[in-house]
Amino acid sequence: MTVSRPVSVPIHPEPLILASGSPRRSELLKKAGVRFRVQPSGFVEPAPAADQDVRHYVSQLAWNKAWDVARHERSGWILAADTAGDLEGLALNKPIDRADAERMLRLQEGREIAIHTGVCLMRAGGRFWHGFVETSVIRMRPLTDTERLAYLESGQWEGKAGAYGVQDDDPIVTTVTGTWSNVVGLPLESVLQLFERCSEPNDPGMTGMD
Repeated sequence: MTVSRPVSVPIHPEPLILASGSPRRSELLKKAGVRFRVQPSGFVEPAPAADQDVRHYVSQLAWNKAWDVARHERSGWILAADTAGDLEGLALNKPIDRADAERMLRLQEGREIAIHTGVCLMRAGGRFWHGFVETSVIRMRPLTDTERLAYLESGQWEGKAGAYGVQDDDPIVTTVTGTWSNVVGLPLESVLQLFERCSEPNDPGMTGMD
């Protein structure tokens, strides 16, 4: 998705802080005309439990990443997100190495995978926040041994949930149902709507912490 004109973000003039070092998330926000600075969260992601709901997992990670940054800030809003694949309840996060990437690819080839992104927009200090999870569905095409080897050697799997990216030059994803930007790592349309909600006083959707 490409946004054709700059978007006026209602939460300004307060600063927006992106609690992520992901270049893909930064690129999506920049293309939408959003002004922000980057302060990656130092929260260490735990591995999901075998029986853990993947939507709940990404939601909790997004909240923890936002809180890790928000507790050190005095003003503005902190935006955090986490994306994971969901293969019939099995969470597919970022591969830890090439062997893990190959394992993930083999599991997904020729199948449909749900992609969940948890998003948290938190006020500095962590007192109030909004959160949601957006889901898209992708289908990965079967790969030959030669194609799989070439993809692994390219390194395109590094730092990507499920070991692939729909934005790659030679995509191995054939279809996307839902929001394309969500599969990239940040559901941009929903995030922009969330910015608008945060500009409304006494928004009933805002969660508070006593």
